[in-house]
Amino acid sequence: MIILGIDPGIAIVGWGVIESLGVGKKIRPVDYGAIKTSSSMKTEDRLLEVHRELTAVIRQYRPEACAIEELFFNTNQKTGIIVAEARGVLLLACRAGGIPVYEYTPLQIKQAVAGYGRADKNQVIQMVTTFLSLREPPTPDDTADALAAAICHHYAGSNRLAEYFNRPTTMAGKIGQEGKGSRSVWASRLGGANAEVLARAKEIEEQRTAQQQQRKQNEES
Repeated sequence: MIILGIDPGIAIVGWGVIESLGVGKKIRPVDYGAIKTSSSMKTEDRLLEVHRELTAVIRQYRPEACAIEELFFNTNQKTGIIVAEARGVLLLACRAGGIPVYEYTPLQIKQAVAGYGRADKNQVIQMVTTFLSLREPPTPDDTADALAAAICHHYAGSNRLAEYFNRPTTMAGKIGQEGKGSRSVWASRLGGANAEVLARAKEIEEQRTAQQQQRKQNEES
């Protein structure tokens, strides 16, 4: 399966295309990059450019699924509205290309990629680089985030996790207040079919913890 990951924005839209051979199997990078627009352009012209460039990516690689990060408003509502406008044309480009769209919260993406829903940006970039065996971290950060969304769909999209992630929700988020993204809730709700995905997330988190402990020991010695 060819998966397109998108990190929505208007100044920069990160995108990444990966090939998934199935849950638990290898993934490989196909291509990735960023769509950049100038602040000197009118908003409508920037949106048109974003739509045109993503449409070109879709036509070239013909992805079978699109994974996009959900939009959460921060304290700057004006910026949030502009990003929402860009997100709209991105969704339109995918819909026009006949690609099913799957949405994931930042917490879900970080959990899938770094094994920890509160991982910082550097940890996410490091894990994306490792997962895809890249020689160097992808830049800009928006591109790494897009690849992370695609990787998240690789692990969740081929099984019932995707159904759970993409159910109707409240503003509290797709996982909901009861789950908080915990593996115990995932396991109880989704059953053993996703044990491999959950085990992989646990393995990544344990590796990250071990690396942190080793660095701490090296600093103290």
